[in-house]
Parts: sequence; C-alpha cells; structure tokens
Amino acid sequence: MENINAIKKRIKSVNDITQMTAAMQLVSAAKMRRSRVMLDNSIPFFALAAKSMFDICNSGTDVSNPYYKIIPKKKGEAWKIAYFVISGNQGLAGSYNNNIVHAAEEHVQAKILENSAKNVMTEYKLYVFGSVAKDKLIRDGYIVDTEFSYNVSEPDFSDAKRVSAIVRDKFIHQECDLVYLVYTRVGKGGVMVPEVKRLLPVDLKSVSSLFEDDIINDNDGETAELACYPDSAQVFDFLVDTYINAIIYGAMVESYSSEQTSRLQAMDNATDNAREMMRKLQLESNRARQAKITNELTEIINGAEQANNI
Repeated sequence: MENINAIKKRIKSVNDITQMTAAMQLVSAAKMRRSRVMLDNSIPFFALAAKSMFDICNSGTDVSNPYYKIIPKKKGEAWKIAYFVISGNQGLAGSYNNNIVHAAEEHVQAKILENSAKNVMTEYKLYVFGSVAKDKLIRDGYIVDTEFSYNVSEPDFSDAKRVSAIVRDKFIHQECDLVYLVYTRVGKGGVMVPEVKRLLPVDLKSVSSLFEDDIINDNDGETAELACYPDSAQVFDFLVDTYINAIIYGAMVESYSSEQTSRLQAMDNATDNAREMMRKLQLESNRARQAKITNELTEIINGAEQANNI
C-alpha cells in the first residue's frame, strides 16, 4: 500500500485534472450551442436556393453550367480528384479527428480501386482544414497540399466564400474533375457521422439528404412554374455559386459543432473517470491512515507491555 503522502499527491493531481476537464466541458457546450444556432439560422435560405435549382432542372431548362456537367473518362485517361477534408486544430476530442482521417483514406482507396477496374487512372490531392488530420495523412503517405491551411474554429460565411472561390478556381482551370467534401456531422443521439459528399460537379440527387425533406419536397412532387429573370439558365448560374458557398459553410459549421460535441462527450467521460478515481484514492487514503494509526497503537501497546515486563 502506498504511503499517505504519495496518495495525497495523486489526489491533488486528479483534482487538478477534474477541474480542467470540467472547464473544457463547459466551454465546448457553449461553443456547440452557438454553432448549432449559426447552422439553424442559415439553413432556410440555403435550402431555398437548392430547391430553386432543383425546380429549374425539373422544369426542362437546358442547364449548361460548367459546375453542373460531369464528363466521363475514357480508358487510359485519369480522374483528377480534389478532397477538401475538415478536421480540427486540437486534440482531446475523442475519436473525432481519427474518424475523419479514416473516412478520407477509405474513400481515396475505394476510388483508386474503382477506377482501376475500369482501366482509368486516379490522380488526387487532399486539402485539409486543421492541423491534426493534415499531419496524420502526411504520415500515412497520402498526397496533401501543405500550403492549404484553414482554421475551422468559429467559422463564418466569409471563410466559406474564400474556400468556395478556391474550389471553383481549381475546377474551372481543370486542376480537378471531381471535388469531394469530407466532414463530420452530428447524427441522432449525438453520434458523430463522417460524411463524404460530391461538391462538384453539382449532384442535385443528394440535395434531399443535405436539407430536411419537407423543405425540398414541400410541393408533393409538383414543380411550381418559376418566373426567372433574365432567364432560367442565368438564375441557375447564380444559384450554383450560392449552393457551393452554402454546402461548404454548412460543412464547416457541422464539423465545428461535431468537434465541440465530441470534445464535450470526451471531457464528460474524463471528468466522470477522474471523479471515480478520486473516490478510490480517498478510500485508499482512509485505509492507509487507518493502517498507520493501527501500527502506531500497536507500537504503543507493545512498548507499554515491554515496560511492564522490565
């Protein structure tokens, strides 16, 4: 059994850890609530933009927007794929960063195998938000753009617009044929769900999974006749930019909220574990103190008996 002084030092250390994890838990809870408000406030406008694009396409309009058309590759050609991976700059968030790294690596490997089966080559590059996933992906041997660097902490719409401009520029200048967004969202029951969504070319089939069904499908399958000025094609071109900005902003906020939720859960578990350890150390301290008192009483009694025998 450890001596009382050593146990007291351990109790102090555990108490300090408990105070730290409890404080981080409160901070993460506040940040998580703020991020959810940011996302909820933006969804109605972005959902309306996506729904308008959906309706224009269903109205029979010939859409020739370069961000909407996908050009298949022939045998011997190569798909150039850009992945924009959103992670955090800090640890202590459970498996949040490891899960997003795993999702990115898994999708890259799957694409390489899928294209190889079709005799098509794959060229890819990862553009990573946050330092944790970037460092891990570089160590794992993946091709990462080391100059790309964005912080997802407290994201705002201006950040999303800057990233969106980078994405559109790379796509228009044919630096990539496909753009995927890898991020994390908070699922039911607070479960962190890594997502890989095709950002470009625009995939309207996935719109309903990005927004609530009652927002996208509020007309029971009937497409309302749209009055577009100057014409539907130009309105669609404008909405595409809004759509790209919206998806990137939504992914950044979702990831930030997921990181804070994951850190909240990790700190909650750490606090509970520290308190349980504190309880065990207190019991151990009490037993050590009782053992010390017992030993001292035994020594006094033995000493008194020896004195009487003299």
